[in-house]
Amino acid sequence: MSALWIAHVLVHDAEAYGEYARRATVAIADHGGVFLARGGAYEQLEGPDRPRNVVARFPSMQAARDCYHSAAYQEALGFAKGAATRELVIVEEAPPA
Repeated sequence: MSALWIAHVLVHDAEAYGEYARRATVAIADHGGVFLARGGAYEQLEGPDRPRNVVARFPSMQAARDCYHSAAYQEALGFAKGAATRELVIVEEAPPA
């Protein structure tokens, strides 16, 4: 079953976060991840407003976990720390109806 990374982000340092995004893109692709949404238009209906919203699909929960814990992603994440307030969750995708 495929899995989704869903991230809600408030960027405080665009330069540092941009470096995170460049590096994270490579790590995500290396683990079979593809972006479905990446910072486009949004409408905040509930909860804290995070103007950058990202959704990436991975082939499986394990691939998503492996990506997060990979050396390449953890290196990229170092650029995001302090540069943004983030929430990130991995969600198993529902089977097609």
